[in-house]
Amino acid sequence: MNFQLDEEQKDIIRAAREFAEGEFPNYADDADKNETFPRALWKKGCELGFVGVFFNETYSGAGLGFFEHALIMEEFWRVDPGCGQAVLGALFGSQMIHLFGTDAQKKKCLTPVARGEAIMGSAITEPDAGSDVASVATRAELRGNVYTLNGNKMFISNGSIADYLTVLCVTHPDAENRHHRHSVLIVETDREGYEANKLKGKLGIRASDTAEVSFSNVKVPDDHIVGKPGRGFYHFMEFFNHTRAHICAQGVGVAQGAFEKAVKHVRARVQFGKYLGQFQSIQFKLAEMATRIEAARTLYWRAAWNIDHGIEDHKLVAMAKWFAGETGVYVTNEAIQIHGGYGYLGEYGVERLYRDAKIVEIYEGTKEIEKLIVARNILGKM
Repeated sequence: MNFQLDEEQKDIIRAAREFAEGEFPNYADDADKNETFPRALWKKGCELGFVGVFFNETYSGAGLGFFEHALIMEEFWRVDPGCGQAVLGALFGSQMIHLFGTDAQKKKCLTPVARGEAIMGSAITEPDAGSDVASVATRAELRGNVYTLNGNKMFISNGSIADYLTVLCVTHPDAENRHHRHSVLIVETDREGYEANKLKGKLGIRASDTAEVSFSNVKVPDDHIVGKPGRGFYHFMEFFNHTRAHICAQGVGVAQGAFEKAVKHVRARVQFGKYLGQFQSIQFKLAEMATRIEAARTLYWRAAWNIDHGIEDHKLVAMAKWFAGETGVYVTNEAIQIHGGYGYLGEYGVERLYRDAKIVEIYEGTKEIEKLIVARNILGKM
């Protein structure tokens, strides 16, 4: 891998930074306070081509890679994670269709998502099935050429605003292997029997919609199956191997944003007759923050590059995911500490970054699950 970005990638970073710094402050405070999705901001992001850059040009994308999408994600989260997640998270679930969908499914879902005409989500987690994906119990029974879908999902991104969801559900309940019981369905949220309850009171990324959803005898045509029937578990494992690289960029982005605010503060703040940056204890904090950010960025760059070059390395992605999440939490915590009482005030910006950072250690695989993946890849089956 060449760690020197090409001119196109540098231009993407500059454009993403300019958009985020210019637009996010207009929406961030209100979206965080009222827990509202900034729809106008999302549409602007789509119009400027930031959403779906890894889609083929046929489906209104730029034909770039997951690496370029991750670069945009880092810049967005550097400025405001809530707004960044609202804009780019509106395509969550499209990666499944990008990987395994038919041409007709891609035209139906990917094109409107890239154009800002539709929002996607992905319904995996259930009240009793979080880290244990194979325990998902939502069931779809096939009668003729129509599935009847019943079940409940929890913590679903875009659940109350999405037009389409990719839903993991049981379609082969009698399969001996529990990993062969599931399939993935595309479900339009305007179908009768679909309900969503927006979840409020989240610690962070409040601009991003999260909901509890239910399916009550929802009728879904059998041509809405994504990929192979009975292979849903494996499809989602590959899906996560791609999307987790983007989550890494979130951890690095929020850490970078907090770090820059800390540097600005220590250059301006005076204590005991000295600028804070003159104290060795502060210098050591900044050095460790910067080193962890650089290490996390290097890990996720390599993981994303591998994905774009067809190299599957679940261990590397898992390493990058847990370390980037931990880095985000560590650096934002240190930034609060460096700011002291000022860090506790919302007007300085680090308080919200601190709240936003924690989710990176939880969603799309907790850091404990990621460490388990790493260990099993090292040890094999014991």
